[in-house]
Amino acid sequence: MFKDKIAVVTGGANGIGKAIVEAFAAQGAAVCVIDRESNDYFVGDLADEAILRQFAARVIEDHGRVDYLINNAPPLSSGLSDCSYDAFNQALRVGVAAPFYLAQLFRPFFAPGGAIVNISSSRDRMSQPETESYSAAKGGLSSLTHALAVTLAGQVRVNSISPGWIDTQARGYKGADAIQHPVHRVGRPSDIAQMVLFLCSDQAGFITGENICIDGGMTHQMIYHDDFGWHYQPETETSSS
Repeated sequence: MFKDKIAVVTGGANGIGKAIVEAFAAQGAAVCVIDRESNDYFVGDLADEAILRQFAARVIEDHGRVDYLINNAPPLSSGLSDCSYDAFNQALRVGVAAPFYLAQLFRPFFAPGGAIVNISSSRDRMSQPETESYSAAKGGLSSLTHALAVTLAGQVRVNSISPGWIDTQARGYKGADAIQHPVHRVGRPSDIAQMVLFLCSDQAGFITGENICIDGGMTHQMIYHDDFGWHYQPETETSSS
């Protein structure tokens, strides 16, 4: 299905990004990776505008076109207590500005049937304490998705995926970690990679501007005190016991 296609994957050296790269390569695509960590194509910081231009120029010089752009690189996760102004903006540069700018740079070079898939997060709709930079970047990326879909209508389909808990270290979580998910397991990088391939395929030709949450059903599960054996114990109660 993807033989001789050109796929660009940001943050493709590890984790979900690596699984996406491997899935495209297994289907015969040529994959162009940009990551701060070592990889076979391009090492660079997505927060740097000049680096993005250099990377895009190399992709076009090597291949002349782009079929798929997968914006996967994760932003910094830091919170209200210790995240500096510069660090917060760095997270937005990686998580929102870089996907926008790469779409702009590649716009004249997308092949017919092209697709962009943005890897957001279920944190675009839910949070833990002290994760403001990451949550803001992922929320921005989800909104950027439907804006790009409208702007690029008729040229490129644009969708996003919001992963939940994905076991990127292959730790094989069991017990309560797994059972709390309605599907009774933690996610795997391949769960996300296979959805990326689907959204880039002709089978998804009528899907654009959408966000698909892949989290084992966690964001749809309501939990209350004393529900299913879960007991809420606030910090003050814990400290006094």
